[in-house]
Amino acid sequence: MIISFTKMNGAGNDFVVLDNRDLAYNLSKEQIAFLCDRHRGIGADGLLAAEPTDGEADFRFRYYNADGGEAEMCGNGARCFGRFTASLLPEPADVVSFETIAGTLSAKLIGDDVEVAMSDPFDMQAELAIEVEGLSYPIHSVNTGVPHTVAFVPNLAELDVVKLGAAVRYHSHFAPAGTNANFAQVIETGHIAIRTYERGVEGETLACGTGMVACALYHHLLTEAPSPIKVDVAGGETLLIGFEKSGDDFVNVTLTGPAVVTFTGEIEI
Repeated sequence: MIISFTKMNGAGNDFVVLDNRDLAYNLSKEQIAFLCDRHRGIGADGLLAAEPTDGEADFRFRYYNADGGEAEMCGNGARCFGRFTASLLPEPADVVSFETIAGTLSAKLIGDDVEVAMSDPFDMQAELAIEVEGLSYPIHSVNTGVPHTVAFVPNLAELDVVKLGAAVRYHSHFAPAGTNANFAQVIETGHIAIRTYERGVEGETLACGTGMVACALYHHLLTEAPSPIKVDVAGGETLLIGFEKSGDDFVNVTLTGPAVVTFTGEIEI
């Protein structure tokens, strides 16, 4: 089977993107993992597929991690998906909506950037009563579409993100599904830097949109930094996380940053 694809990246978090509106592609977990393999396939942190929807949204958003497992959401993927699917609309538009497992989202094209309206975060738990060898700082958790932990550290550059991230990701507290693990450093109030170990990729990625949201929200809770919060990622870009507070809850959360087409092509599987 020949597959036509678009390779995209959002702040260095890269994806294979497929137009599957006709449902011609019914890929297995192994086939998706092959496409994401950086040595034998195209190479990506995950795969996005645009599918038809019976609801009011424009498209259905399907996201698969590099291991082939389907996940609820991906913030950087949602920005790439928004730019990709906007070109598929019957009439030109700068706003596109799509259904995800985490809820219906929308993306707005703003020049080279895309602003994604994220799902409302839930299940916030500060200072979890867990211990991770080598990490002596409080660990917080939240679901921003997918589960995340956040730990603020004094020096990101010295951190062994793969070792500590794997220890958090596979900690029994988060079994059986596991969690994504983020480590953040405060540059100044309202501006943080993060590094992320992603579940399903099983390693550090250059950026993670839902992880940025998790870190920004906890930065606000710990410092009262106002919206929007600037987040530097390992890929070199700075993105913006916007939000509003409604009592103890966060609402109207947005993620704004780049979404770039790298190349297009075909591959046989």
